[in-house]
Amino acid sequence: MLTTEQRDRFQRDGYIVIPNFKSADEIARLRARAGDIVDSFDPAESRAIFTTRDQAKASDAWFLGSDNTIRCFFEEEAFGPDGRLKQPKALSINKIGHAMHDLDPVFSSFSRSADLAELAGQLSLRNPVLLQSMYIFKQPHIGGEVTLHCDHTFLWTDPGSVVGFWFALEDATLENGCLWAVPGGHHQPVRQRFRRAPDGGTTFDALVDTPYPLDGEAPLEVSKGTLIVLHGTLPHRSGPNHSDHSRHAYSLHTIDASAAYPSDNWLQRSPSLPLRGFE
Repeated sequence: MLTTEQRDRFQRDGYIVIPNFKSADEIARLRARAGDIVDSFDPAESRAIFTTRDQAKASDAWFLGSDNTIRCFFEEEAFGPDGRLKQPKALSINKIGHAMHDLDPVFSSFSRSADLAELAGQLSLRNPVLLQSMYIFKQPHIGGEVTLHCDHTFLWTDPGSVVGFWFALEDATLENGCLWAVPGGHHQPVRQRFRRAPDGGTTFDALVDTPYPLDGEAPLEVSKGTLIVLHGTLPHRSGPNHSDHSRHAYSLHTIDASAAYPSDNWLQRSPSLPLRGFE
């Protein structure tokens, strides 16, 4: 599946782009299931938003409890001054997370396809287990930005082992908030670590004071069905969506089961829901 050039590019740049990885039928099934989850979600359960602009403050019990279940999170601009949704619920959800790949048959099938397992082997991932999944809507007009970060910050292991698989479920463009990456930036030191705090909330530990350099930052405009594989320490982001078109995507993260997983990571699986691989 992968050429030697693609494997070399992943090591050099920290990401690879693989067009036409998922079929239209696979995408349609995943999108329909995500729609069903949103339809069944009662906003009275939670008005939690998802934002990366001040994630430590936005992380509440609804967020921390999503490590072992499936929960919806609103866009930051979903509510008006009167506290009511400005748009229909289906156009107000930022994302669904974070255990669909283990708890929902449709998401599990999409996440554990034979071609993805083969790709993981070709990337020489050791003992990969599926840790986290997110269905991201990037809603028209109010789709929030995701600030520059690397996945290792949030899904810490020792040694670092997280790899992200980002599937475009719609065309991703500059207008609707495509990904941006810093080629080769995965060779830079990781700037922060996100973890649970003793008071029950979350916090960021500063590891390096200087921000990531943005020299050579590249937009990753891709078509529906494309897979982008992201190294765990690659700085990447996405812009806001002020366009008339959504930018649905599905993000799946794996880690090495043999790596040390800290007890203060935000995501802590219950013994009743152990991590599983691609089998």
